[in-house]
Amino acid sequence: MRPIRAFAAAAIAIFTGSFIQVAPSLAQPQPWPTRSVKFIVPFGPGAGADIGARLFAERLQKIWGQPVVVENRPGGNSLVAINAFLGAKDDHTLFFGPSGSFTVHPVLMAKMPYDPSDISPIVRVSNTILAAAVKADAPYNDVKAFTEAARANPGKFSSGLVPGITEFTFWGYAHHEKLNIVQAPYRDINQAPVDLGEGRIQIVMSSIAVVQPALNAGRVKLIVVNNKTRAPAAPNIPTAREQGFPSLEVEGLVGLFGPKTMPEALKDKITADFRAASADGEIAKRLQATGQVFNVSGPKEFAAAVAEQYANVAAVAKAIAFKPRM
Repeated sequence: MRPIRAFAAAAIAIFTGSFIQVAPSLAQPQPWPTRSVKFIVPFGPGAGADIGARLFAERLQKIWGQPVVVENRPGGNSLVAINAFLGAKDDHTLFFGPSGSFTVHPVLMAKMPYDPSDISPIVRVSNTILAAAVKADAPYNDVKAFTEAARANPGKFSSGLVPGITEFTFWGYAHHEKLNIVQAPYRDINQAPVDLGEGRIQIVMSSIAVVQPALNAGRVKLIVVNNKTRAPAAPNIPTAREQGFPSLEVEGLVGLFGPKTMPEALKDKITADFRAASADGEIAKRLQATGQVFNVSGPKEFAAAVAEQYANVAAVAKAIAFKPRM
């Protein structure tokens, strides 16, 4: 595996555009789309990203005058979807999903099966609300109290974590706070809130949508929101940074990605079309119901956010001396 520091620097350069070379034949804006557009989603139907993709697809096909098809390609730690997207080599086949689907790959894999610089951010659509929950009657109501309890009981606390960016963030927090928290393995993370409510594990860190049923049933409670700002779905829960634990801060970035050869002018056009498609506020309401914060931003801002996520993952991997598992 390449040195983590070198990888982080390369990722920042890639996603802020300094490595991207636009082919001369694509440098001038071209009519687009000229045929049907495909959004490849790395999850099955009903996932937050899938819902967002379908909401926009319905509106965009009216704006573009072309069919917009959503294709679900789950599996393989998102590699199935990424390979389908990159393998198409087509600016009408795009990847719609969270950047966390691939920002962890360079540290998870000893040999990358694709080049991350081939994935170019186009438009951010939303931020997934991420949060940590504990059992409803647990004696701790914030991160500080939980941290103190976990430190006093090394090896006796267990966690349920969503694989990927959420997992790496929690590992970084545990390392920074010198905590010994066992990670419970889950094929389906939706089982974790059930175990949390029964007291079999002590904390779950995931999207708020995963814990929402248990939260509504009064079996669990939130102690922190991991995003940079408070979540509309949990306005009274302080963020990790507000509580003095920036190591737990992470943004779930969901958006549209294209090939690196896509011209900036076309990315700007697509961003404008996404804004037009969501101007009436209906998509924002629907996304909020799925545990997302509507947040459309253009390619430069989105690329900078993705680069920051890459760098954060690399920093955690280096700090915990993480070894590739794939």
